[in-house]
Amino acid sequence: MKTFVMLGGAALALMATPAMAQDNDDRTGDIQFKVLATAVLPDGAITDINVNLPGLPATTNTKANDNVTPTIAIEYFVTHNISIETIAGITQHDVDATAGLPVGAELVSNAKLIPATLTAKYHFDLGSKLGGVKPYVGAGPAYFLWVGDDPGAATLALGVTETNLSNELGLALQAGFDVPMGDSGFGFSVDVKRYFIDTTARWFVGNTLAIETEHKLDPWVISAGVAYRF
Repeated sequence: MKTFVMLGGAALALMATPAMAQDNDDRTGDIQFKVLATAVLPDGAITDINVNLPGLPATTNTKANDNVTPTIAIEYFVTHNISIETIAGITQHDVDATAGLPVGAELVSNAKLIPATLTAKYHFDLGSKLGGVKPYVGAGPAYFLWVGDDPGAATLALGVTETNLSNELGLALQAGFDVPMGDSGFGFSVDVKRYFIDTTARWFVGNTLAIETEHKLDPWVISAGVAYRF
């Protein structure tokens, strides 16, 4: 199975800060750790073709494949209602043609991504009304760092020797809920994120830039799993 990594280590520095804490009246602690199964559903459509030496059809478009991967999340509660969260993992995606070229023609292979993500979350005090369910919303910056990619099989026939995807800064919006399981600190969590971020893809023949395209990624990232707060 191909995997998708989520990493945002900047939040760990905040966890080391002793004390903004805590008007938190929970019997559990200020740190929550989650182990999640995560579906990553990117777009990957071409929005612009900047360089096109091989003369690809103007209708050429693409899609990045969906993926399911394990992830972890680490969350620090600054107050009872406000927390800061980062998530971690690793991923791998292909980009295939959906129009203009034979459908399924592989343009990018084994693209490995670290999307560093840090969100601030607001937790609503509705537990008594929802049977213990604690909903939240959040938002924060994300940085998509590509750490590996290969030319797809369809581009090798054009003489492509190297592929490069640009690292980009974007935004993540978030919503979800936690369900405590008794007073032990364990719980169940569901989380949905929508990222707003693009990338520029470049294909080289030797040292010559042969193709450059802009891609809308904007993935949905949907997670569910177990949590432990301490």
